[in-house]
Amino acid sequence: MLQVQIVYSQEVLDLDQVRVDSLKQIYKENSESKDARRILAVISHDETDPDEKLFYSNKLIELIESQSVKSNRKKDSVDFFLSAAYLQKGNALQLQGEFHEAIDAYFKCKEASDREGDEALSSGVLVSIADTYSMIGNSESAEKYYDEAIVLLRKNKDSINLASALLNAGDEYLNTKQFEKALKNFEESGILFEMIDYPIGKAYNIGNIGMVYAEQGKHEEAKNNIYEAITILEGIEDYYAISVYLYAMSDIYQEQQDYSKALDYAYRSFDVAKTYDLKDQLSEANLRISILLELAGNPTEALARYKDHIAYRDSIINVENVQKIANYEVKQKDLEVENLEQKRKNQRIVFWSTIGVLFLIGVLAYELYKRNKFVRKTNKIIAAEKERSDNLLLNILPEETAQELKDKGSVEAKKFESVTVLFSDFKGFTHYAENLPPEDLVNTVDHYFSEFDLIMEKYNLEKIKTVGDAYMAAGGLPFETEDHANKMILAAREMAEFVAKAKHDDKTGATFDIRIGINTGPVVAGVVGSKKFAYDIWGDTVNIASRMESNSEPGRINISEETYQHIKSDFDCEYRGEIAVKNRGQMKMYFVNA
Repeated sequence: MLQVQIVYSQEVLDLDQVRVDSLKQIYKENSESKDARRILAVISHDETDPDEKLFYSNKLIELIESQSVKSNRKKDSVDFFLSAAYLQKGNALQLQGEFHEAIDAYFKCKEASDREGDEALSSGVLVSIADTYSMIGNSESAEKYYDEAIVLLRKNKDSINLASALLNAGDEYLNTKQFEKALKNFEESGILFEMIDYPIGKAYNIGNIGMVYAEQGKHEEAKNNIYEAITILEGIEDYYAISVYLYAMSDIYQEQQDYSKALDYAYRSFDVAKTYDLKDQLSEANLRISILLELAGNPTEALARYKDHIAYRDSIINVENVQKIANYEVKQKDLEVENLEQKRKNQRIVFWSTIGVLFLIGVLAYELYKRNKFVRKTNKIIAAEKERSDNLLLNILPEETAQELKDKGSVEAKKFESVTVLFSDFKGFTHYAENLPPEDLVNTVDHYFSEFDLIMEKYNLEKIKTVGDAYMAAGGLPFETEDHANKMILAAREMAEFVAKAKHDDKTGATFDIRIGINTGPVVAGVVGSKKFAYDIWGDTVNIASRMESNSEPGRINISEETYQHIKSDFDCEYRGEIAVKNRGQMKMYFVNA
C-alpha cells in the first residue's frame, strides 16, 4: 500500500541543494547574526540528507533556547521557529528509523505550533505522528491521531491535506483488516483528489482500493483498479509506485494460481525497479520471482533469483558496489551450475558402473555358486553396495520418503496439519563473500551448515534445504509429533550459540551474526525432480517463517504467534508487539530469550 506525503507550508524559500550548501557556508561565517535562525530554518527544511537535517535542526533548537535565556523574551516568533525546528528534527529521525524519538520531536513541534496558533501546522504534524505510529505497527495510536488530524483539517477546509490524511488513515485500516472503514476513507479522499485534480493522490487512492478488493478476494475488481492506478502513474512517472502495484498484481495472480501471469507481473515490477534503481523493490521482486520459479519447476533460476534477493536486501552501499556483488554472484551461479552438471555426470557414471558391477557379480555368482567362499564374498559385496545406495538416498530424503520412493518409484505429496519451520541466514554474508575465493567460501558455509545438520539430527528434526547462506529445517515431519515446536526452539538456541562461539574461532575467520525465524502451521511435503530428488515443503506456513527470519535481529530467535502458543509454557519469550509485514499486514512476534 502507498501513502501520500503531506507537504506543509513554511516561511522559507524552495532552494536546491547547491543553495543549501551556500547557506551552510553563510551560517558558519555568521552564526551569531540576527538572521541565523532563519538561515538554519531554511537549511533544515531543504536538506535531504537525514544526518545533516538532524544536525541543523538541533542547531536551530539550541540557538532558540540560548536566545530565549539571554533575552528572557517569548515573542519574536520563537514558537514559529521552534515548531519548524522540531518538525524537521522529527522528519530526520523518521528517515533514520528512530521512530520513537521522531514521535517525541513531533509532539514538541505540536506544542510550539499550538502556542503559535498555527492550526495548519498542528493538523499536519498530527498526520506525521500518525504516520510514524503506523510505521512501528502501533495501529491503535495511528488511528487515534489520524482521527484528530482529520477533524482539524475539516475545520480548516484544507482539501489536499485532508484528502491525504484520509488516504493514509484508510491505508492503516487496510493494514488492520478493517476493510469497510478503509473503503469509506478511500471513497471520500478520491472525491477530494478528483476535485483538486491531484493525479498522484487519485492514483494512490484507486490503487489502494484495489488492494482492499484483493484482500477481500474480489480479484477482478482489484486488478481493474490497480491497472488504472498504474496507467495514471505512468503519465506522471512515479516509478516506485508503479513497481509496487505491479508487484501487487503478481500477488493477485498468484492467489488465483495463475503462475504464468504472476511471474510476468513480477518480472515487470523487477524491470521497473532495475531501471530506476529501487533497491527495496528489487529485493522484493527477486524474492517473488524466486518463489514463482520454484513453483514452476525451475529450481536453478529460482536459486539465482533468491541470491539476488539477498544481495539487494543487504545492500546499503552505492550502485557500483551492488553491481560488483551482482557480478560476483553471477560467477558463483555459473560455477554452481557447472558443479551441478558435473555431479549429474558423476551420478550417471556411478549408476551405470554399479549396474555393470552387479551384472558381473551375478555372472560370477552363477559360475561359482558351488564354491561357498566366493558366494559369501559376492553376497557381502552386494550387501555393501545396497547399504551404500540406501545411505546415499537417506542423505537426500527422510527415511519414510526414501522407502516409499524405493517401493513405488514415486512419492505422493502429504499434508501435515502442524509443522514447525525454521529459517536462518547470516548478517553480512554477502559483504563477506564479495572478495572471498570460491573454495574458502564453500569451506566457510560447510563449517556452519555441517554443525547445523548435527543439531537437527540431535533433535530428530528434518533439514529441508540450503539456499546461499539461508538454512531451512522443519519439525513434525515426515512423522507427526507433538513436541516439534519445543525441539525446534532448542535447536535454534544451539545454532545461535554455535555461531556466537564461532566468532572467536580461527577455523574460518568469519564473524557472522545469525538471524533466526520460526513459524508453526500446516504444510504440504513431497519430492520434486525426476533425476536429482529433493524433499521440500510448501504452504503459507513456510512463507510466514521466512518473514519471521527477515524481521528478526542478529543473534535473536523471532517466532510467530502460532509458535508462541505451542512453547509459551516452556520458554521465556519477549513480546515485540504487532509488526507490519509486507503483504501480510500486522503480525504478532516474540523473541525467545536465552
